[in-house]
Amino acid sequence: MRQIVLDTETTGLNPRTGDRIIEVGCVEIRNRMLTGNNFHRYINPERDSHEDALAVHGLTTAFLSDKPKFAQIVEELRAYVDGAEVIIHNAPFDLGFLDHEFRLLGIKPFSAHCSRVIDTLVNAKELHPGKRNSLDALCDRYGISNAHRKLHGALLDAELLADVYLAMTRGQNSLTMEVDVEAVVAGGLLDTVALAEVCVVRASADEMRAHEALLDGLDKQVKGTSVWRAYAQEKEIAPGT
Repeated sequence: MRQIVLDTETTGLNPRTGDRIIEVGCVEIRNRMLTGNNFHRYINPERDSHEDALAVHGLTTAFLSDKPKFAQIVEELRAYVDGAEVIIHNAPFDLGFLDHEFRLLGIKPFSAHCSRVIDTLVNAKELHPGKRNSLDALCDRYGISNAHRKLHGALLDAELLADVYLAMTRGQNSLTMEVDVEAVVAGGLLDTVALAEVCVVRASADEMRAHEALLDGLDKQVKGTSVWRAYAQEKEIAPGT
């Protein structure tokens, strides 16, 4: 299975009012392994970024002025994602910009070139309802270091999201009790784990007599009723169980 984790940075929030993509970052996963075959391009949007957007990504108009326009990288991007499963956090935002850029060039929408799109924000809300599910929050939840993330960057965020996605979808991979019970229950994994048949071996009559003799000795030592006999009486444990 070939999967592409994708993120973009933009000049603002709305492609319908003229905002454009300024950075695309992609990370390739094959059979749940990072391959290192990544795709990263800065893009000249031919316009300034909004002040709020600039504070998020830090990519100035001067820095982007000599970068290729989207039309110059679109064929590379299309070939890179062709037929792959694309993973995006808050997919409607990135897809809105990508589809807009493709339409401006008279090309079918971006999603038409990949097999399907997975929105990790939707997945995270299903696994962790009522909790914060931003990329930073998910990194904290799954123990993924994002200390180097001072500003948003498409490739950096795609790399972090790839780690988050693999952690979110790894299932039960441990035989210890150190598992995220909430995630297991929410993900429905408990319903899919086949339990071994429980084998009940009852004590024999000789074993029960030996057990009673042991309890008698404990009662004698404490000069009353031992905690073991008191517990058995309280729980009304039947002989031989």
